[in-house]
Amino acid sequence: MTSTAPVSAILLDAGGVLLFPEPELTLPLLRAAGLSPDLVTLERAHYQAMLGQDLAATPPTPDTWRHDYLLSYLTACGVAEAQRSALAAELVPAFTGTSWAHVGTGTVDGLRALAALGLPLGIVSNSDGTVQAQLRQAGVCYVPDAPRETAESASDGAGVPVGVIVDSAVVGVAKPDPAIFRIALDALGVPASNTVLYVGDSLRYDVAGAIAAGLRPVHFDPYGYCPAPEGHRHVSSLAALAAEIEVQPEV
Repeated sequence: MTSTAPVSAILLDAGGVLLFPEPELTLPLLRAAGLSPDLVTLERAHYQAMLGQDLAATPPTPDTWRHDYLLSYLTACGVAEAQRSALAAELVPAFTGTSWAHVGTGTVDGLRALAALGLPLGIVSNSDGTVQAQLRQAGVCYVPDAPRETAESASDGAGVPVGVIVDSAVVGVAKPDPAIFRIALDALGVPASNTVLYVGDSLRYDVAGAIAAGLRPVHFDPYGYCPAPEGHRHVSSLAALAAEIEVQPEV
């Protein structure tokens, strides 16, 4: 159903919306454990891992979140309980921002559909300083350095031009702190309000952070895992979100 509520800008998370863990990082260990999950299974495992973080009684810490995430991820992939902890510990050292290199199914087409709406568009991610380079290298999106770079970079496979990419490690503040959203909106020249959509895959970080910043949260939830679905919008794909947004004509 098309939403007629005004939208002034769209901000998106990176992990779980645009990028996922690189399959070649996890598949060798999964195959050694006797499993051969396909890409759909691996993407779905990410959302089950994020559900685990949303349900945790206390927020994961910077020292523990990777291991906690990987335990849930491996569980979703079918790894036996006796093997999970050892496999997670083996993966943790390599599980950095640069390991999020798999572009989600339908991601680029969906992002193009959002960009075609003509609204200010940006990325806000909790990362380790690598997200801007990762998004560009993966051919998802980039911030043009000069006006003419928009066409040139698109032809070079850099992806969709966006107005800003904010990385928590670069700016020194992370979701759910509302300050990270204000940094992105200041760069776009858009005031914080509920006409700004923030699209993310986590209730704890994204939905709660957007609400704290006065934005309108959109939970990217392809499998309906949200543990508290009341009071905020859900979408299963970027293309579906683009189809629901009606841009009001200027008068």
